[in-house]
Amino acid sequence: MSNKHVSILVSGRVQGVYYRASAKEMALQLGLAGFVRNEPDGSVYIQAEGESDAIMQFIAWCRKGPPRAIVHDIQVEESTPGNFIGFTIDRY
Repeated sequence: MSNKHVSILVSGRVQGVYYRASAKEMALQLGLAGFVRNEPDGSVYIQAEGESDAIMQFIAWCRKGPPRAIVHDIQVEESTPGNFIGFTIDRY
């Protein structure tokens, strides 16, 4: 099993549309660990780690988000694992 860690920055109408709660729910369904938080500029920042296939599915979900979100752009960077336990919603 190859583990992967990504940082994801999502911009668009992604605050106030349950993006964080939905991202947490999806991450947990996929067995991922990490966190999601709103950024002051209106974007959403996510760090996620887990099985490579699950990460790819999660990134695909992030491109759409929950029903009320309008995702304009998504930036994904691979980085070193943070050894997270669980998936949390953080406050900046």
